[in-house]
Amino acid sequence: MSKLLLVDGSSYLYRAFHALPDLRNRAGEPTGAIYGVISMLRRLEADHSADFRAVVFDAKGKTFRDDWYPAYKAQRPPMPEDLVAQIEPLHACVRALGWPILMIEGVEADDVIGTLTRQASEQEIDCIVSTGDKDLAQLVNSRVRLVNTMSNEMLDEAGVLTKFGVPPTRIVDYLTLVGDTVDNVPGVEKVGPKTAVKWLNQYGSLDAIIEHAAEIKGAVGDNLRHHLDFLPLGRKLVTVACDLELPLAPTDLSPQAHDNAQLAELFARLEFKTWLKEVESGALAPLAERNSTRSPAAAESVPAKAEALTTLDRSGYETLLAWPDLERWLHKIEAAPLTALDTETTSLDSMQARLVGISFAVEEAGRIAAAYLPLGHSYAGAPDQLPLAEALEKLRPWLESNAHPKLGQHLKYDRHIFANHGINLRGIVEDTLLESYVLESDKSHDLGALASRHLGLATIAYDDITGKGAKRISFAQVALEQAAEYGAEDADITLRVHQHFAPQLAAEPRLERLYRDIELPAAEVLFRMERNGVLIDVFSLARQSDELGRRLLQLEQEAHALAGQPFNLASPKQLAEILFTQQGLPVVKKTPSGTPSTDEEVLSQLAEDYPLPKLLLQHRSLNKLKGTYTDKLPQMVNPATGRVHTSFSQAVAVTGRLASSDPNLQNIPVRTEEGRRIRSAFIAPPGHGLVSADYSQIELRIMAHLSNDERLLQAFAQGEDVHRATAAEIFGITPLEVGPDQRRAAKVINFGLIYGMSAFGLARELGLERSAAAAYMERYFARYPGVARYMEETRQAARDQGYVETVFGRRLWLPEIRSSNVGRRQGAERAAINAPMQGTAADLIKLAMIAVQRWLEETALQSRLILQVHDELVLEVPDGELAQVKTALPRLMGGVARLAVPLLVDVGAGPNWDEAH
Repeated sequence: MSKLLLVDGSSYLYRAFHALPDLRNRAGEPTGAIYGVISMLRRLEADHSADFRAVVFDAKGKTFRDDWYPAYKAQRPPMPEDLVAQIEPLHACVRALGWPILMIEGVEADDVIGTLTRQASEQEIDCIVSTGDKDLAQLVNSRVRLVNTMSNEMLDEAGVLTKFGVPPTRIVDYLTLVGDTVDNVPGVEKVGPKTAVKWLNQYGSLDAIIEHAAEIKGAVGDNLRHHLDFLPLGRKLVTVACDLELPLAPTDLSPQAHDNAQLAELFARLEFKTWLKEVESGALAPLAERNSTRSPAAAESVPAKAEALTTLDRSGYETLLAWPDLERWLHKIEAAPLTALDTETTSLDSMQARLVGISFAVEEAGRIAAAYLPLGHSYAGAPDQLPLAEALEKLRPWLESNAHPKLGQHLKYDRHIFANHGINLRGIVEDTLLESYVLESDKSHDLGALASRHLGLATIAYDDITGKGAKRISFAQVALEQAAEYGAEDADITLRVHQHFAPQLAAEPRLERLYRDIELPAAEVLFRMERNGVLIDVFSLARQSDELGRRLLQLEQEAHALAGQPFNLASPKQLAEILFTQQGLPVVKKTPSGTPSTDEEVLSQLAEDYPLPKLLLQHRSLNKLKGTYTDKLPQMVNPATGRVHTSFSQAVAVTGRLASSDPNLQNIPVRTEEGRRIRSAFIAPPGHGLVSADYSQIELRIMAHLSNDERLLQAFAQGEDVHRATAAEIFGITPLEVGPDQRRAAKVINFGLIYGMSAFGLARELGLERSAAAAYMERYFARYPGVARYMEETRQAARDQGYVETVFGRRLWLPEIRSSNVGRRQGAERAAINAPMQGTAADLIKLAMIAVQRWLEETALQSRLILQVHDELVLEVPDGELAQVKTALPRLMGGVARLAVPLLVDVGAGPNWDEAH
């Protein structure tokens, strides 16, 4: 699972300035704040490995809060001159250390952090925010935690509740009541933390406190009533904005390599002598990695972990360097009822990675024993290891045995690694990644997070022993002592996590069946699909890329002509100037800083009436297709197989949907000519065709099943055109009288309601007055009362239990369902309605994959599954098997579950994906 680390740089700056003595170099320049911030950053690097990171500072000048409330922060004295003098060299040091710096004009650092955490959560990226600012506690959720490097305090949702007495969702209400003296936001006079917590626990929210203000007695009640008029503004002022239009996304914040030349120059000037020596010797590393005794070929020592966690006693781990050691462990795993298995490899590319080592863990007499078998460590002074080929042959009978149960964390990856060495790993009975996904889909599932969250154990992170960025070494270069400790710990922890999850699954029969009957078998099918890969026509893509390039250039020239001047089409600032200042287009919405927004939603609305926004949308769409597909796909052909091998991730989307990556094949548009042309480049080899099997209107059918609405059930049972039937109901006419526009309106309503579309959204989609759209919706619910009832009951169930379920028992957690923020709560309510349908559809397509793969094996056909995209399966089929496969797929896919309506499957075939779909 990816991680984002955000540092509240402004908070760090002031804390370091006031906490440290007045340090200066010989030229008299102040250096204390610089030293303090760099020390804290290096500590963070040591304690928290992250895929993306940034330091966020306040920009100069006013913010939108100053416009709301002129007294905002008015009492703050000017920044001390000694602190001002340290900002420029500090920024230079931070950049040279490889940290991206963000300063966004017109908004505060808190708002930039808030927006990035929201975006990260939506992309299912875990986020750690390093700050000493209590205001940011409102951002904490299942994916966002706060860390205070000075106090070594880590706050998750439970930690916020313990520290403040209210959960993160109530921090804004809490701050509104107590005020913020630092920012000059007055609270209710004489209301401190205890009173605020008491009121919030008694009444539930600030809004409820306001409603009951007349009931609160004494002087404090009078103070509340006197302050009522200011409370809405106070709440706005303390609420962190999470919807800024930023020039970059969390995934743009990759760490950079150290600029050692720049660091040497800066540290020499600032007279940070110890760090300067480390730079000059090439040994600069996070503070907790100093004084290492490891091999120079290895990364530095493992950092200290958070004090709240404990570490395993790894003294009993074994390293298997001789044949008798391997023989002894082979007897152990042959006799064990369950063995945890893990691999260490040369790469994260599962199709090309090679083995470096194998780890095992078993339970013996109530304790766990673990061992590491090194097979490919190569660095100066590395000890002799057993020969890889011979060791694998020794292990092959056990590895390929179904009679020896095996457990792992994401064993689909390990299966690929063994397959790369000609071994078919069998006997997989448990997978902790999938156990976690079934039990807690909204949480992080990586092994370190599971160990921390469920076992209270701190683990060695991969970055701890291989380093980061330009200094990262391969696992084969990691000193064997550290590699063995890391590898054996992975197997040990995996077994412990499984022992933690197994009773929980046993106590939840529906979740146990979901795990056993859907997720584990689906992992087997996905492994085969990834292995199969898909053939692409690289010459066709090259032609398309050239054509797209010429079309993009043409669109750019047309845009310049419409604007009357050249400009950067990717610059929101330049675009806003042309659209709203020069051309006078209406401002649809503004960013929190008050500038007109130019996001896709705004351009889509403006494109209905103005040519330039429409052209800009075309340019964005084609540019994405070129960069993501026509340019990139040919570069991703595996040289050994001649095919593209996407990776399917099971444990990403909370709804159960699969995610495709490297490359992502699920986002190729099918409604545009350009998108269909890209699909046409996915081809069948000579003598074969591609077959596409797609569930028809699956989410509407699931809606009929869940709502048990009589009219909807009847329409599907009789094989009617459900959109035509809906149009007839809404417009009060017979199905034969329904015209194309009426059917289109009914289709928008049918699908829109699944996603919680409002009357406003429907009006915009259909180009109607809001009152007319509302009337359509009223008629719809009058004709389909079961749907209305289902929606209300689902909202209530979500509020009561915090989650909704699919037909097969998958739990879809909704952390915002009780949010005091109306927008977030309504968003969660919309998700509550849609999630059971989307989740059930995800379960059905997994069951379909399992059924089809089982049938292919039983019939010994040469056809093979190669893709799964949304509700569609794609197979590569020899010409002689086409008729048999096309006949069998509707029966197989339609028979995986018995719903209240039939499951229909559309099947097509052709020489490429576009023609088959």
